[in-house]
Parts: sequence; C-alpha cells; structure tokens
Amino acid sequence: MSEILRTCATIQIEPLEEGGYLATSEDLQGLIAQGRTVAETMEIAQDVARKLIESCLEHGDPLPPKVTAALGHKQRKTSAKIPVGISVGA
Repeated sequence: MSEILRTCATIQIEPLEEGGYLATSEDLQGLIAQGRTVAETMEIAQDVARKLIESCLEHGDPLPPKVTAALGHKQRKTSAKIPVGISVGA
C-alpha cells in the first residue's frame, strides 16, 4: 500500500498580458501551468506538480532536491500530494 507524500514546492503565478495567469516553479523544473483565474491556475499547477513527481518515481529518475529533502529516508514512496505556496506577481 502506498503512502501519500506531503511536501511543498513554491509556485510563482504571474498575470499574462493577453489575460489569464501562468504558473512556474523553480523547485520543480518543467512545471508550467496556465489558467483563466489564479485559483484555476493553482489547481492545474498542483496537478502538474503531482504528475511530475509521480513520473520521477515511476521511471526511477532523481527527484527534485526539495522533494528529496522532504522525503528524507523514505525515497521509495509511489504517490504524492503536494500543498504548494504561491507568490502572485503584481
């Protein structure tokens, strides 16, 4: 039975000139999400973050350093649920 991983990744959200918002993360390379509202963008970003970590675990790829630090010695878990902090650009 898999255990749910709880960790944090910082996600930056910025408004786009053409409308909507863009989310990226320095903690999880490859995380890019776009939505119509901040809430929608955050929801999509959380899903992308979870899928990026699950992919690393499934393929045996190295986990991002912030995730590895949160795992400590428990690096063989198979699923992740990630609450993330956000910075909303002005």
